[in-house]
Amino acid sequence: MSIRRLPPELVNRIAAGEVVERPASALKELVENALDAGAGHVAVRLAAGGLELIEVADDGCGMTPDEIRLALERHATSKLPDDAIDRVASFGFRGEALPSIASVARVIIESRAGGADGWRIAIDHGQAVGEGPAAVPAGTRIRVEGLFDKVPARRKFLRSPRAEYSGCLDAVKRLAMARSDVGFSLDHDGRRILSLQASDAPERVAALLSHELDRHGVGIDCARDGVRLTGVISLPTFNRGVADQQYLFVNARPVKDRLLVGALRAAYRDLIARDRHPIAALFLEVPLEEVDVNVHPAKTEVRFRDPAAVRGVIVGGLRRALDEQSGRSAAREQAAAPVMWTSSASYARDADIEQWRPGAVQEEQQSFQPVSFVPHGRAEPASEPAPSYPLGVARGQVAATYIVAEAKDGLVIVDQHAAHERLLLERMRAAREGGAVAKQALLIPQVVDLEEPDCDRLEGAAGELAGLGLVLERFGSTTMLVRAVPAALGKTDVAGLVVDLAAEIAALGGALSLRDKLDLVAATIACHGSVRAGRVLSVAEMNALLREMEVTPRSGQCNHGRPTWVKLGHGEIEKLFGRR
Repeated sequence: MSIRRLPPELVNRIAAGEVVERPASALKELVENALDAGAGHVAVRLAAGGLELIEVADDGCGMTPDEIRLALERHATSKLPDDAIDRVASFGFRGEALPSIASVARVIIESRAGGADGWRIAIDHGQAVGEGPAAVPAGTRIRVEGLFDKVPARRKFLRSPRAEYSGCLDAVKRLAMARSDVGFSLDHDGRRILSLQASDAPERVAALLSHELDRHGVGIDCARDGVRLTGVISLPTFNRGVADQQYLFVNARPVKDRLLVGALRAAYRDLIARDRHPIAALFLEVPLEEVDVNVHPAKTEVRFRDPAAVRGVIVGGLRRALDEQSGRSAAREQAAAPVMWTSSASYARDADIEQWRPGAVQEEQQSFQPVSFVPHGRAEPASEPAPSYPLGVARGQVAATYIVAEAKDGLVIVDQHAAHERLLLERMRAAREGGAVAKQALLIPQVVDLEEPDCDRLEGAAGELAGLGLVLERFGSTTMLVRAVPAALGKTDVAGLVVDLAAEIAALGGALSLRDKLDLVAATIACHGSVRAGRVLSVAEMNALLREMEVTPRSGQCNHGRPTWVKLGHGEIEKLFGRR
């Protein structure tokens, strides 16, 4: 078969397969063009989730008739004033969006530049069908109808109108967050969905994300080595079952980048359950020469010159912010509701509440003596008022699982097992960060065969790995010797650990996976070594647990992301009994 030059209409349809996957991607390209044109307000209209109609109108700079014709040619753009392709500040610059969309739909472009007459051009699946004067305000309005109507191979893979509308709404939300200085409106099937006035970034984020994020969110503002991170994230206990409310921006460009998503996930490790996801809107500002936005035709992915540094800024900044707010928990504010109470109480011996002493809670389960009869609930006489402790003073234990404490502003209920496993994990982590990581020397060094590039990466990270308890030594070009492993790992698949570590160092550029692995192992050890549900505690032990929680970071949630305590305020208790 001989080589031939493809006709322009086929070239445009091939480009459309890269840029225009579904209505949401076409809408994204049109709104980005409006923003790059200097729009102060963008109005979007949809019908049937964008399958029948996508219309984007803006009040930007507009185009002359010749500019409209030029915009419909491939690789024609106003967004690259010079050849500095590595310093792109606009949303897009390839000049493929309009001709690609016009090749697979019916498109009408109406535009008027300031001081000029309006003009209209109509295209039907790549063929010009008419043009002429148009009475339009300054700016541009683009109408897209029947997307993929004449491309059945693509049309049949589109989802239902409801699903396509969801994608369009998400695209508009991301761009509206990226440009809070621009007003947005969105109508779908004649119904107004969004109406946003120009505002500052925090106000725009609050309007588009969960309305409860103002109470359960943590503000982010940190910078390092020319990289700045701002935005808001949710408390670990305020999460969702899907990651549909995670919005990431690089230099005001909405992206869906694996490195950024992985960094967000890493910041919440051991704070949130694996099947739960935080809410986040994060804005990363990076010098233009440090990021490549020309990785993907749709500009949804970016490449950083120093990905490890960017990941470090994100993980470190988010972790510090979460640690500073570790005393907060979304689960504490419980709405009062009528409940059915049953009581079964047995009073324990009278005992004065012992003042807290650090370390009063013993890590050895043997310190908690079993009894022959475990009551469903027990309480101590309230012989003294509750002092000004945040978690109050223990008044009893319910079902040998929950500690009930009285605080000045309400009733605190603590899950003893969840709370104690968090305390043990933080003790183990503090020992590791203090340089006291215990190593277990292997009687016979473990030989691990790898590819030579993997051995090179491990050899380069050997110093950092040794600080984490894993001692490696190069033995030939394709072999590593493991002489010691972290004692916390116990019996483990050493070869599998080294192989996985080599792969992740290649992907992430750092020995972060071992630290994550140690955290997971420590969490497991803490879970098994903590006070179990069903263990009867003395009042002194309960109070010691409360006092240590008050001074331990991240004590508001256990190692699996569940809350360790909740509080019922006096007002909520009064509602339960109809006093308010």
